Amino acid sequence: MSEESILAARQVVCGYDERDVLHGVTLAVTRGEFVGLIGPNGSGKSTLLRALTGVLPLRSGEVFLEEQSLSRYRRRQIAQRIAVVPQLSGSIFPFTVRDYVMMGRTPYLGRLQGQRPTDVKVARQAMELTSTIHLADRPITDLSGGELQRTTIARAVAQDTSILLLDEPTAFLDINHQHEIFELLSRFNTQRGMTILCVSHDLNLAAQYCPRLVVLKDGVVYADGLGSQIISEHMVREVYGAPVQVDEGPAGKPRVSLLPGEMITSEEGHR
Repeated sequence: MSEESILAARQVVCGYDERDVLHGVTLAVTRGEFVGLIGPNGSGKSTLLRALTGVLPLRSGEVFLEEQSLSRYRRRQIAQRIAVVPQLSGSIFPFTVRDYVMMGRTPYLGRLQGQRPTDVKVARQAMELTSTIHLADRPITDLSGGELQRTTIARAVAQDTSILLLDEPTAFLDINHQHEIFELLSRFNTQRGMTILCVSHDLNLAAQYCPRLVVLKDGVVYADGLGSQIISEHMVREVYGAPVQVDEGPAGKPRVSLLPGEMITSEEGHR
């Protein structure tokens, strides 16, 4: 574990029921990093986020937050340090955007305590930062996918944490909204110094915006490093079992293109 890490896992093993999903994962995120967590379905990406926030109990290993064992923190203390944007989903209750974002202030309020002027101010700033202030009185059930995702990020920003974990923040969004979300995250990282760990299935978005990439495969860390070092035809073939061409995209970042008409058998993909 790095001495400078703000969030780290050491030999973490965890899963669901009797099945292990993570098999000894070790990972350290340094304060101020923007890290992309990539890998195929079922590789353990979402499970790792749950482990890092203490939502999923560990069978063995340990998670560290600001150099202390996560087990030493109360849930409220964790929520004051780590905000989570889950996978995009609808809501059956029509909260207004303002009320939904205000939920991000919950970790700072006592039992039955009402919102304070400070909470209103922070929530408004979060909506302004995410360009959702004009939606404040709209029910979240009436929002488009992009609007809902920005609102969910606003709720996380209202938590006023130094760490932001996101699970597929651009899933089901069109290309314009995907770009919009990652530009927003990039600003939070560079202008506000926020530490970000973002799960993404889009290799090109991850390579474009995340200086560091961590690849999970079958519940273990397959690779960890700069995107230019990680993204390769061999890696995609080995991890995803997909035939691709990798060349240089914008700003010298790797660009992945699927090769139509080619197939890789499961045996080939795991050589």
